[in-house]
Amino acid sequence: MATVLQARPRQFVNTPYIERITRRALRYLQSGFAVHLRGPSGTGKTTLAMHLASLLGRPIMLIYGDDRFDSSDLIGGRTGFTHRRVVDNFIHSVVKTEEDVQQRWVDARLTLACREGFTLIYDEFNRSRPEANNALLSALEERLLVLPPGSNRSEYLRVHPQFRAIFTSNPEEYTGVHKAQDALLDRMITIDIGEPDIETEKEILTARIGLSAPDALKIVHIVRAFRRKLDLTRHPSLRSCLMIGRIVKEHELAVSKDNADFRALCADVLLPRAGKRYEEGAQVLNYLLDQLPG
Repeated sequence: MATVLQARPRQFVNTPYIERITRRALRYLQSGFAVHLRGPSGTGKTTLAMHLASLLGRPIMLIYGDDRFDSSDLIGGRTGFTHRRVVDNFIHSVVKTEEDVQQRWVDARLTLACREGFTLIYDEFNRSRPEANNALLSALEERLLVLPPGSNRSEYLRVHPQFRAIFTSNPEEYTGVHKAQDALLDRMITIDIGEPDIETEKEILTARIGLSAPDALKIVHIVRAFRRKLDLTRHPSLRSCLMIGRIVKEHELAVSKDNADFRALCADVLLPRAGKRYEEGAQVLNYLLDQLPG
């Protein structure tokens, strides 16, 4: 059975940067269009999608893209069996038993969302193979969901007027990501989500973790400068800031150049994200940490 969510994004931080994106996306959703949040990993796309869904005020169906999906994982299929037995005791010496075995149709999450008018969040939808997402084409355009042939139900489901869809995706160069169908992208409005501004990242660290504003700002500057000096396009990201910030807060580490534990923490989180430029990354990180107050 699919789980229906009620979105309550934990400690959602609404800065002017986030508010501008939210206002645009909500406008499109209210007009009935699907919204596609596209951007690098760790930029808060899923959290933003949950926030948008909460503003719509409808229950949520959440799907995570998966390369093993086929259309039945979205639409549903026949599963299990139902049994019916009739015992005829009309003649006391004769017992007649009839058994009827039938497969049972079970709605998957897309079908349930379309039927009930829920908000669908399809997270990292381009990790599913393109053909698995074919059912979305008619659901978004003609507002009809095409179901497999069945003897006891309609082959078409008219999509509920309150059904809305929010998609997220990572860039195509990411490992495990498929090129999304042009026909599907044409049926949604894509908003590119880039790196948040410094103020937004600082506010997220202070609100979600409880860091002081000065410490949060120091961590944000270190992570951003590390990425910029190595010209890294994917990582490290806001997620790296949250990792460092959480450990700093929970273990009361001083954000200081003289704190060996803090320096080791930054190295453990950031250097693996430098890839083949690990040695150069170590030099850059040491330089950045040396600029902190003691």
